[in-house]
Amino acid sequence: MKPETCNNRIWLSSPHMSGNEMHFIQSAFEQNHVFPLGPNVNGFEEDIKLLTGIRHCTCLVSGTAAIHLALILLGIEQGDEVICSSFTFSASANPILYQKAIPVFIDSEPETWNLKPETLEEAIADRIKRGKKPKAIILVHLYGMPARLDRVMEIADRYEIPVIEDAAESLGSTFDGHYTGTLGEIGIYSFNGNKVITTSGGGAFVSNNEEHCRKAFFLATQARDQAPHYQHSHIGYNYRMSNISAGIGRGQIMVLQQRVEKRRENYFFYKNALKEFTGIRFQDEPDERFYSNHWLTTLLIDPDQTGGITQEDIRLELERHNIESRPLWKPMHLQPVFHEYPAYINGTSESMFEIGLCLPSSSSITHEERNRVVDVIATLIRKGK
Repeated sequence: MKPETCNNRIWLSSPHMSGNEMHFIQSAFEQNHVFPLGPNVNGFEEDIKLLTGIRHCTCLVSGTAAIHLALILLGIEQGDEVICSSFTFSASANPILYQKAIPVFIDSEPETWNLKPETLEEAIADRIKRGKKPKAIILVHLYGMPARLDRVMEIADRYEIPVIEDAAESLGSTFDGHYTGTLGEIGIYSFNGNKVITTSGGGAFVSNNEEHCRKAFFLATQARDQAPHYQHSHIGYNYRMSNISAGIGRGQIMVLQQRVEKRRENYFFYKNALKEFTGIRFQDEPDERFYSNHWLTTLLIDPDQTGGITQEDIRLELERHNIESRPLWKPMHLQPVFHEYPAYINGTSESMFEIGLCLPSSSSITHEERNRVVDVIATLIRKGK
């Protein structure tokens, strides 16, 4: 029997229901609250505020929508420059183009894999010298690892550039005791099906600035003016989260801490199980200030120390055994759609993309399934090329 037919598929990051979701969904059906507003949406926003300590929250259809509205509310227009982490998913950068603005990509530091503060400051100074001060910074917390928020915020404050925290992957992560998404001018979360908790699709726009969230709500509901008829003085969007989706979110957020603990357990399991291989490195927390939800457990594989085995060899072997894995994000400055835009590059993200891999990290993954993953990797490396 071929390896791929021997076992059930192990997915990279699957939704994991708590059992509480149907209570909120059933309530919505019973009350006929089947629309993009309602008590579940309001309740989910309160849940997020209570969890993170943020003062205001507007739930939306996606994290991408939240970034888009954040740019609009910060006044980003055609020709403006917006700094963005290069090592991320394209959804972090796409909304910059929605506004016909110019992304300026910043490379990573090797410790957190996130935007490097020194490179950020160099880029800001250079853009100002060229007569184009950036209007905003989109800071990504990659794979759940908090960025170096103390340094980034100090630089941003000194140059008076607002920060949008893209915490799509890092709900539940903290830096120095503060939840990611709460220290910038605006924060965003994602509840896509592969995230730590899910609403099937959805996101949140959060801020300590009440006016930001009020305006986000207005724009997300088609920018309808106060009038008995439908009147519009601004371009609006159909970005509001549905009451059904929010019901799923309410059931999910009740077990967020358990889901984070399981994702972190996955990381420590893999790290311990693969510790004999010197050619494998993990995305470790640099010090005690960093607390990562370890949304995905990620590896760097050095073929010079693994007998020539590369990350692609491992990915293909895992797939042959019906196990999903994925290369790290391809940096934005390498993407064809963004190749023409400014980028301040030190080689870190390119190197990590070439040798990096994400392992199955679902909170529902079993111990047996994790052992299957480790056995495939260990057997392949021991065999060598």
